[in-house]
Amino acid sequence: MDFLKIAANLKTIPRQGWIDKISIKHPESVADHTFSMAIIGMLLSDSNKYDTEKILRMILLHDLAESITGDFTPEAKSKDEKLLLENLTFKKILENLPESLQNQYFTIWDEFQKNESSEANFVHQLDKFEMVLQAKIYSKTNSEKDFSVFFNSAKKEIKDPNLLKLFNQLMEN
Repeated sequence: MDFLKIAANLKTIPRQGWIDKISIKHPESVADHTFSMAIIGMLLSDSNKYDTEKILRMILLHDLAESITGDFTPEAKSKDEKLLLENLTFKKILENLPESLQNQYFTIWDEFQKNESSEANFVHQLDKFEMVLQAKIYSKTNSEKDFSVFFNSAKKEIKDPNLLKLFNQLMEN
């Protein structure tokens, strides 16, 4: 039950980049972001014969530590500081589960953090793509704001041909 309550807390954690960089008053939550990533990941994984189960598990776990730490932008904490804090926090969250699940989930989460597999790399790219999708949504009602920092960041990271095709379609609209 403690694990479930911690996970549900992601619904209350705002995505900080939208607040800090664009001054969005009521931004999406981390849970909103994760849900959108899961839908995109499922669709692309299934249509391209990727390991959908592994990708979905990775997506669902990738920001879970933020249910306790909150969401940090790269300007707020260094990559090493964030990684250390999230590692400790994620291990603490997993203590609420049976040991077999702790090991299984930590392995997937650690693989994502280290970006050491094709699935992890794909999920990192999905993370960027979902950010651009949300930026495009916000830009419709906030046309006076500059979203280029989000678009440029994603453009550098997205290499998967299927995601790149979607990214280019999104940027044309």
